[in-house]
Amino acid sequence: MPSTRDIRRRIKSVKNTAQITKAMQMVASAKMRKAQQAALAGRPYAALMNKVLAHATAGAGDFTHELLEHRPVKKRAVILISTDKGLCGALNTNLLREAAKFDKESTVFICAGKKAGQWAARTKRTIAAEFSYKDNPQFGEARAISKFAQEMFIKGEVDEVIVLYTNFISTLTQKPEARPMLPIIEIKGVQSGIHGDSEKVALEQSSVDYLFEPSAAEVLGELLPRALNFEVYQFLLEAKASEHSSRMVAMKNATDNAKQLIKSLTLEYNKLRQANITKELLEITTAQMAMG
Repeated sequence: MPSTRDIRRRIKSVKNTAQITKAMQMVASAKMRKAQQAALAGRPYAALMNKVLAHATAGAGDFTHELLEHRPVKKRAVILISTDKGLCGALNTNLLREAAKFDKESTVFICAGKKAGQWAARTKRTIAAEFSYKDNPQFGEARAISKFAQEMFIKGEVDEVIVLYTNFISTLTQKPEARPMLPIIEIKGVQSGIHGDSEKVALEQSSVDYLFEPSAAEVLGELLPRALNFEVYQFLLEAKASEHSSRMVAMKNATDNAKQLIKSLTLEYNKLRQANITKELLEITTAQMAMG
């Protein structure tokens, strides 16, 4: 049975841990607001870009592009977007569980985030490249990842590119999702990939006619790579918003659990202390009665 000294030491240790988790919760909360605002602010732009792509596609005729080339999938690349740090609940665990479902022999990974690179190395997966991105993701970081994936696809090194990231739904809910990136699915009125309902965004053709200069086909050819760059940028924003939200919730739960543990230990300490006092009183009373 632990002594009162042992319980006091444990209470002090738990209090120190609670202070740390509380501080981490406050930091994550401040970062979470900025990350959520950035992720939500990018969604209307993504929807508008899809509308422009839809109109350009409608006016491009029999347009062909190397990013639209469909071929049998013998080799695929997965852009795996994880976090750099832990202490964010089950976020990385859920993400990496989905990554493990891809065939080991026919899949290469483009890792964004230290946790993704560590997992791929630990499980002996093929790593094509590793990228890092900041707490406040920059467009240049996303462009580097997107350009690398596009070059692999154009050179024929891979036949398909998929982005696996954690989609931000709410502060309490983040879901790992796999989005097809290349080849771009060419459907009249639909552009795959960029954020929308489920896996695709339905594009409504408005009554407004647009004039493209020099031509719709040339505009579309220039726009497709840029659209993919922004798509990856949006994925980074979603992943970062998910990370800070998950970390804030995890640290809040840890702080609440620490407080509850302190209450339980304090109660145990008081009971043990009272038992010791009662025991001493009994010993004194027994000694007095014996001396009679």
